[in-house]
Amino acid sequence: MKVLLVGTGGVGESIAILARDRPWLERMVLADYNLPRAQEVQDKLGASQHFPVEFLDASVPSQIAALAKDYQVDLIMNAVDPMFNEQVFDVAFELGLQYVDMAMNSDCGLNLGRYQFERSPSWENKGLLALVGMGVEPGISDVFAAYASKHLFDSIEEIGVRDGANLEVQGYEFAPNFSIWTTIEECLDPPVVYEKARGWFTTENFSEPEMFDFPDGIGLLECVNVEHEEVLLIPRWLKCDRVTFKYGLGRRFIDVLQTLHMLGLDNAEKIDVNGVLVAPRELVAACLPDPAHLGDRMTGKTCAGTWVRGTKDGQEREVYIYQVADNATTMREYGVQAVVWQTAVGPVIAMELLAEGLWTGAGVLGPEAFDPDPFMARMGAYGAPYSIREHRLH
Repeated sequence: MKVLLVGTGGVGESIAILARDRPWLERMVLADYNLPRAQEVQDKLGASQHFPVEFLDASVPSQIAALAKDYQVDLIMNAVDPMFNEQVFDVAFELGLQYVDMAMNSDCGLNLGRYQFERSPSWENKGLLALVGMGVEPGISDVFAAYASKHLFDSIEEIGVRDGANLEVQGYEFAPNFSIWTTIEECLDPPVVYEKARGWFTTENFSEPEMFDFPDGIGLLECVNVEHEEVLLIPRWLKCDRVTFKYGLGRRFIDVLQTLHMLGLDNAEKIDVNGVLVAPRELVAACLPDPAHLGDRMTGKTCAGTWVRGTKDGQEREVYIYQVADNATTMREYGVQAVVWQTAVGPVIAMELLAEGLWTGAGVLGPEAFDPDPFMARMGAYGAPYSIREHRLH
């Protein structure tokens, strides 16, 4: 497989590292607007022939198309901010290429992913596959949901993705371990909940707080509703009565986000500052450290998992299927911090399954549309073993 990797930030770098020695990968083009950053990733990989570096402005479709044609790629792996999804997605369609991303396009609330879903019939008619939401959350969490539906339950009342961590970043009062643009949009857009009898609907920000006991020493964290793609994806392919996504943000993190919103610093529209046009969100991002370079300052673990409640053989059951990444381990073995590494595992395994013909299909499909078994079987070999815990929420 020949891949155009659009974006070499923390997750893009991790994707390249995880894919480096895989026999299915012939070439991966490292394309980024920040050329020195792409060069930094190539230097770390030490394999310039298989990982050529190219400049790319993801907002310009003609540049994406030119690179895809020049390198005769089979697949476009979208690892840039979701604000560029439409351009990258459309180029893949026009060129007849497979497409994978890790987050749906950034329409908020009930419209999350609408642009891509509306175009699914066109992709299907053309015999092309767009695999959307294939990171960790969404992504691996959706695979866990499909596995639970296939093997662990006869009927499902609720699927709830639950994400929590005890990560700390030394030397910073506030340092998100993921893109601040993505963080702001996920946390300040209205959260979506799915109920079979009602369909999709939005709730108040940070609503329905609950205490969730995360494994491997992370412990009890307060989790709240946050906008996330799983809620839009899972009910399209799996039968269940309710779907939620809750994140253990922590009260201090929530307070900072609410303050940014109150002051208008989450705004992506440019304003005039003494004759200079600046988007407040860009200013916030510029004041914060780059998540890709925080690994050596981070300690702790992050847990991504899917809690499922339903019945099996006439008995009520609850399970939590999860994967824990320890920052000390990912830094030692891969040289990247835990959050971006964990996010990269899903798309790399998915590309392997596509290359081997084990995942096939046409249209715009989420991870839960495929057989979870070959994916789950490969997680251990990628250094990301999963666990299943019989669980009681309350």
